[in-house]
Amino acid sequence: QVRLVESGGGLVQPGGSLRLSCAASGSIFSINFMDWYRQAPGKPRELVAAFTSGGTTNYADSVKGRFTLSGDNAKKTIYLQMNSLKPEDTAVYYCHYGLRGAISSWGQGTQVTVSS
Repeated sequence: QVRLVESGGGLVQPGGSLRLSCAASGSIFSINFMDWYRQAPGKPRELVAAFTSGGTTNYADSVKGRFTLSGDNAKKTIYLQMNSLKPEDTAVYYCHYGLRGAISSWGQGTQVTVSS
């Protein structure tokens, strides 16, 4: 019903930057219910960035100060600006849309590789 398509991943050197986008199609309630996860090889999937009900953003401790979450409700699109990238940021990044106990949709993921 809700389709999510990520873009912007790729190969970047340490210290570089990437901007991920996630465009939603179909009916969504709000981009406030969209967020970003990532999964590195051999690691569990973790929440990276999310909007809060108070109009702010929350980030995993490992990315605070380096990543910025934003969105455009009219375009049904969210973004993740990633700066000062480190090798440990290497992962598949997934866009998610979910309402607790009701709806959960995932994109296919986009690969981010940080390497020299």
